[in-house]
Amino acid sequence: MVKPDKVLDAARRQMAQRLATAGVTHHEVLQAMATVPRHAFIDPGLVAQAYEDSSLPIGREQTISKPSVVAKMIQALMQNHKKMGRVLEIGTGCGYQAAVLSLLSEEVYSVERIRSLHDSARAKLRPFRIANLRLIYADGIRGLAQAAPFDGIILAAAGLGIPDPLLDQLAIGGKLIAPVAKSETEQQLLLIERLSSQRYQRTTMDEVFFVPLQSGTI
Repeated sequence: MVKPDKVLDAARRQMAQRLATAGVTHHEVLQAMATVPRHAFIDPGLVAQAYEDSSLPIGREQTISKPSVVAKMIQALMQNHKKMGRVLEIGTGCGYQAAVLSLLSEEVYSVERIRSLHDSARAKLRPFRIANLRLIYADGIRGLAQAAPFDGIILAAAGLGIPDPLLDQLAIGGKLIAPVAKSETEQQLLLIERLSSQRYQRTTMDEVFFVPLQSGTI
């Protein structure tokens, strides 16, 4: 009889193959997506859906993003690089994207404003013993000045714009990717590259749907 983990391993590899077909071309990103067990970060009752291209609830009205969205956002940050330097993630959620980022970056700092999600993500990530990942319970809108500047910043929630502290904490030559709300029902991914201390280049990408970016800790 085939062990359940063998089935999930095969499903994860198939997911990575679908991502490649859907336009994810970055080899290291595909490898990371094929490596991190997404099923370990979701409710056991949803494991059968772990490798479908769908967002899933993780509690507190939050979700784990679609694998295709995770892969495309990280690919946009990395572009022609095989590895990133220091990366900031705003919205740890269940910890899945942070685990993927840890395989593609020298250092990852992941900030979560909801205490119960922060604690849950820490528990889910503990068995993986990821040495280059730091989880922080804080208000992500403020960024993480003590660890700045960042070569990459990725937001897992949509605001009306990009908070100024995050733009300030982006290294020159660094990239930030975030969903930005155009209206109550429309959001787009925005990729920002810092060209100099005062100059930023903005590129609009795909239509997406994320939970709202909120301030404060709870």
